Amino acid sequence: MSKISASGSESKLILLIEDNIDDERLTLRALRRNNIMNEVVVACDGQEAIDYLFGTGSFAGRDLSVMPAVVILDLKLPRLSGLEVLKRIRNTDHTKRLPVVVLTSSDDESQVDESYRLGANSFIQKPTDPSDFSEMILQVAMYWLLLNRTTPERMLA
Repeated sequence: MSKISASGSESKLILLIEDNIDDERLTLRALRRNNIMNEVVVACDGQEAIDYLFGTGSFAGRDLSVMPAVVILDLKLPRLSGLEVLKRIRNTDHTKRLPVVVLTSSDDESQVDESYRLGANSFIQKPTDPSDFSEMILQVAMYWLLLNRTTPERMLA
């Protein structure tokens, strides 16, 4: 688990669920290069993501009132697949309205279909070119952190 410190206390948290260290670094670098200084929590596998979101395992006792503004979810994860993580997010009242962006290298139409069936808000195929990847991360962050309006926190409880 790694964090990038937010520059302000009002900053919206990003949960990046990614097991590929190169894709994690590309994502974090793209955010920094585009001056997006929100706190980023990185979960390296599906179980670690679930533990973070639900305050279990090594995150027992975590303040569950602090939830991500957006979850960026890879599908191919160790221990617990991205689709299983998405299913658990959507089947729990506390997390069911979290925006989830599936970001994967897969172009499998059945995974696109299954992701939306399970409640993904967006499905994006990872660009292979680093500059295209950086631009895509900027667009995702700008939309979900600045433009998108979420349900007020008090209504999620």
